[in-house]
Amino acid sequence: MSGLRKIEGKAVAMNRANVDTDQIIPKQFLKRIEKTGFGQYLFYDWRYTKEGKENPMFELNQPENQGASILIANENFGCGSSREHAPWALSDYGFKVVIAPSFADIFHQNCLKNGLLPVKLQAAEVAYLLDKSQNHPCHLTINLERETVTDDNGFLASFPITAYWKKMLLNGWDEIEITLQLEDEIVQYESSKYIG
Repeated sequence: MSGLRKIEGKAVAMNRANVDTDQIIPKQFLKRIEKTGFGQYLFYDWRYTKEGKENPMFELNQPENQGASILIANENFGCGSSREHAPWALSDYGFKVVIAPSFADIFHQNCLKNGLLPVKLQAAEVAYLLDKSQNHPCHLTINLERETVTDDNGFLASFPITAYWKKMLLNGWDEIEITLQLEDEIVQYESSKYIG
């Protein structure tokens, strides 16, 4: 994974509460074992009609929202089953950050483990961003080092993140890479276990 420090990009509003993981990536698309290729199925039941055509009313299909890298949602985003495919689909589609007033706990952890930054802001701050990005492009800057979200009009909000996950995201590490940093010590320990 590449490290996240400062994410500048277009934000798209999805003013929906309780968006569950089956809405993010429906169950019929969970057969793949790779972490890639899921973006095409993101919000599938909302993005496409029953005939398989793009739904022009859905937020992500509107021309002004193309190329967005920041998703702004409402409370309890990522509720439902604990599928890791949900952050995979969001990342594969092109999102680097999801902003919401609250996240389901397991989804929040899955995002952090997979290099997608979940940003918790106050409900009033999210309401401002949802309003600002509804139906027209909105440019935001998320500074992970400073733990801030800003826009071009003076908006400034801070978000919490634990030091462990901040370090992981800044460096683009996952938990396997953290373990491999201790490879010499692991090899030495394992060698000592087998010495008569």
